[in-house]
Amino acid sequence: MTGYFITVEGSDGSGKSTQLQNMIAYLQQRGLDVVVTREPGGTPVAEAIRALILDPSHTAMTAETEMLLYAASRAQHVAEKILPAKQAGKVVLSDRFVDSSIAYQGYGRGLGDMVAWVNDIATGGLRPDLTIFLDVPPEIGMARKQREVQHQMDRLEQEEMAFHQAVYAGYLALCKAEPERICRVDATGTAEEVFEQIQKTLDAHLGFLEKR
Repeated sequence: MTGYFITVEGSDGSGKSTQLQNMIAYLQQRGLDVVVTREPGGTPVAEAIRALILDPSHTAMTAETEMLLYAASRAQHVAEKILPAKQAGKVVLSDRFVDSSIAYQGYGRGLGDMVAWVNDIATGGLRPDLTIFLDVPPEIGMARKQREVQHQMDRLEQEEMAFHQAVYAGYLALCKAEPERICRVDATGTAEEVFEQIQKTLDAHLGFLEKR
């Protein structure tokens, strides 16, 4: 029995945390066995790498080091958590996956196609069955982040606006290249309006799972 792999993507401040909670509740209400995870992270090894990557004090980290650390975290995540859950017939819901690396390191850091090549090795070619992209322009997203009470900006969030604009351009390029996999959701409205769009997409993709 093969499960289903869903990822949620978006620039910083796109509202992923809120919509992930909405998605978890909705999928569970429909009786689906959901495994929730995140990147970087999801396993003890991968979480340790996450702390290293996002630590604001690591200002000397090169773009290549950053890319490889993300890929190393992802390799562990796939092998230890995502694949076993998917093979057990579960719905895996992940906050970010390879698309984030392509957007942030490929476009934001300017590393180009090598990011996809490295991550093909890390994941064994695993791809999400469905990706929800929460579309919020970086100016709006970063303004949201700055308004969050007691939120401490991580190393990537502290980058200049030009970096975040390049990341956003990367996401738009991915949406254009893979419209059959990536559902682009306007995330500038209220949380309720955004989830209404997401719910319609989930209904269209997951109906077959409930009939197995």
